[in-house]
Amino acid sequence: MSILDIIILLPLIGALAIACGAPPRITAIGVTGANLALGVVAWILFDPNKEGFQLVASRVVAKVPEISYAVGIDGLSLIMLLLSVIVSFCAMWMAPRVGSREKLYFSSLLFISAGALGAFCSTDVFFFYAFHELALIPTFFMIGIWGTGEDRVNTAWKITIYLAVGSIVLLAGLIAFQMQLSQGGLTFDFTTLQERAASGAISAEAQGWIFLTLLIGFGILVSLFPFHSWAAPAYASAPAPTSMLHAGVLKKFGLYGLLRFTPMLPEGLETWRNLLLVLLIGNILFVGFVTLAQKHLDGLLGNSSVMHMGYVFLGIASWSAATGEPIGLTGAVLLMFGHGISIALLFGLAGKLRDRVGTLEMEKLGGLGKQIPIFSFLFGLAAFASAGLPGFANFSGEVMVFFGGFQGYQGESFTNLQWATILALWGVVISAVYMLRAYRSIFLGEQPDGLKGAEDVVLIQRIPCTLLVVSLLVIGFYPRLFSDLLTF
Repeated sequence: MSILDIIILLPLIGALAIACGAPPRITAIGVTGANLALGVVAWILFDPNKEGFQLVASRVVAKVPEISYAVGIDGLSLIMLLLSVIVSFCAMWMAPRVGSREKLYFSSLLFISAGALGAFCSTDVFFFYAFHELALIPTFFMIGIWGTGEDRVNTAWKITIYLAVGSIVLLAGLIAFQMQLSQGGLTFDFTTLQERAASGAISAEAQGWIFLTLLIGFGILVSLFPFHSWAAPAYASAPAPTSMLHAGVLKKFGLYGLLRFTPMLPEGLETWRNLLLVLLIGNILFVGFVTLAQKHLDGLLGNSSVMHMGYVFLGIASWSAATGEPIGLTGAVLLMFGHGISIALLFGLAGKLRDRVGTLEMEKLGGLGKQIPIFSFLFGLAAFASAGLPGFANFSGEVMVFFGGFQGYQGESFTNLQWATILALWGVVISAVYMLRAYRSIFLGEQPDGLKGAEDVVLIQRIPCTLLVVSLLVIGFYPRLFSDLLTF
């Protein structure tokens, strides 16, 4: 049994233990804490000088077609694994007290964690897809039962319908991709598929429509404009730990999938690059202006998460098989990690703030910096990271993405990619404006009359917050810890 098998199975075992009577909160924290330690061990065992997947394990499930429960990690999946175990641990630790159905609450969170880990560690396309579907099911219950707002049930149905449609489109694209590479036997193994695709088995025309189908399928799951309207309301309505896991980790599944399949479909990317550039600018500028108009902190954070996906798409769009330069893809991965950590911290703190003062409407807040200084300091760090301040992982990723947009530029006229990069740079300004304005509205100025008192972050709750901040700073100051792991 591989260490990856244990990492995937532990949350499922924890959920079963909770169902059998184990204390929910302690079990969830213990399981995810063990996974965090195992994730670090996997990082230590990983050899960046070796190519291909490592720490592999495989068990044949079906022979015709060949389907195997197969796990393994390369540099990309290792980074996603570390993101998953860090955010899962912090989400369980920062979860509020649950008045009813506590077993179902923490079991659902563990299922989301297990699904994300399984998807990122699977080297078989069948289980890559199946684990993601496993993680989507508990999201409906988390929003519908423990969500906030009078419209939470409708929101739960909306996210379910949107993601189900995205999954169906994605499935169609994956089946079409498999059939194009079925010569020599139908297989779901990533390594075999990469080898067959590299041999030119898929024509340029087929690559075009397959890439478009995958882009729509993955794009809906990632909230690519204009398929984004489900995301912000869902994150605003969901319990804080669910928002941490979904926005911080599970949303990266679609981006991870595109990073896996795009190098196998280079002509497809070339065909639809301009369309992708238009859509990602919609994420950055259109959703950015929508974020500026938000009056509730949870709505602002939800739209901010959607907006920042545009930068990752820009990193993917900057890749070209002709040059083979991976700087844009590398930046996209670093930004996925940085965004996942920072948005998880912001949603976790927003949940605590709602519990303490009873509202997240920014006009009803103010002057809390003096009352809860540690809380305001942590929120400020997370806001600065999200806005791309130097020193944080988000900045390292964004800079690489922007350099990727201009790679190969010789001082002549701008290409569509470079114009899109210039427009995307304005998103940094928009991010700074709405994050600084939110911080000012909540923590500075005079405290409104009638605002009930708030308690600062107690010592034990500083542990997950500190872990998230340190993760951002370590990768921000030394991005080579991750960039050296990546090969495209």
